[in-house]
Amino acid sequence: MLIGMTERGPDSAGLAVFTDLLPDCLRKISLYSGSTPDGADFNWAGLTHGIREHLGIEATLEARNNHAVITVASPPEPVKHWLKERHPKLHILSTGRSIDLYKDVGTPAEVAEHYHFGNLKGSHLVGHTRMATESAVTPDRAHPFTAGEDFCLVHNGSLSNPYGIRRMLEPHGIHFETDNDTEAACRFLEWRLREGDSLEIALQKSFEELDGFFTFLMGTANQLALIRDPFACKPAVVAETDDYVAIASEFRSLAHLPDIQHARIFEPVPEEMYIWKA
Repeated sequence: MLIGMTERGPDSAGLAVFTDLLPDCLRKISLYSGSTPDGADFNWAGLTHGIREHLGIEATLEARNNHAVITVASPPEPVKHWLKERHPKLHILSTGRSIDLYKDVGTPAEVAEHYHFGNLKGSHLVGHTRMATESAVTPDRAHPFTAGEDFCLVHNGSLSNPYGIRRMLEPHGIHFETDNDTEAACRFLEWRLREGDSLEIALQKSFEELDGFFTFLMGTANQLALIRDPFACKPAVVAETDDYVAIASEFRSLAHLPDIQHARIFEPVPEEMYIWKA
C-alpha cells in the first residue's frame, strides 16, 4: 500500500506496527541511530549493557541496521532520560507496550526493504509516505508521529495554528522535538487522552482547536481512528471486509488487496469520526 503512494510522497516513509501487549511491567522503546556518528554500526550491545549497569534495569534488544527495539523491565521515563543524556543523537521513535515504529528518509520501497516491512506482524498498523511541505526532510520529521505511549498519528494536509497549539501545551510541560505541524496535532490529541478524554472526545476537541485542513489516521494499542476536517480537502478512501479494514489516500493503493471486489468501499464524511477496534 505504501509503495502505491510513492508519487504522492517520495521523501520519507514510516510504519507503526501494533503487536500483542507486553505485561504491564515491561515497555518497548523504538530507537533510530542513523543520526549518530556510527549510524548502522551503532554499538547496540554496549547500549544494553549501559542501561543494565547504570540504571540497574534489565533490558533486551533486537536490532536491525540503524534501528532497534529495546525492551526494559521498568517505566520508560528513567531510560528515556538516560538515553537523551548519554546518547543525544539517538532518536527515540516510540514507547509503549504494543507499538514498534520504523521510519527513515527515502522512497517507500527503499524504506520497506531496509527495515524488512514484509516480515513485520501485528494486529494493525499505520503507515505514511511524505512529500515535505512544512518542514525539512529528516527521519524525525517523517510520519508517523508519536507521543506518550502506544499512540501515533499520520497527517495529510497543513495546519495553520501549530504554534498556537504549542503555546497552549508547553505550560503543561509538553516538549516539542520538531517544527512540524503534525507534531502539534499529535501531542494535542495524546494530551487530551492522557487527561482522561475518550478517543471520541479528544477527536471532537481537535475539530474545535485545530485550524487548517487535515486527514488524520491514528493508532492506539487497540484502535484505529480516521477523521477529516470540515472541508475534506485531503482525500481518503476506506475498504471494509469481514477480514480487514484498509485506509488509503487513493483507491489504487487498495486495488490489489484480497477480496477487494467484495469490500464495502467509501469516502469518509467530513468532520465525522470513524473508529475501529483491533
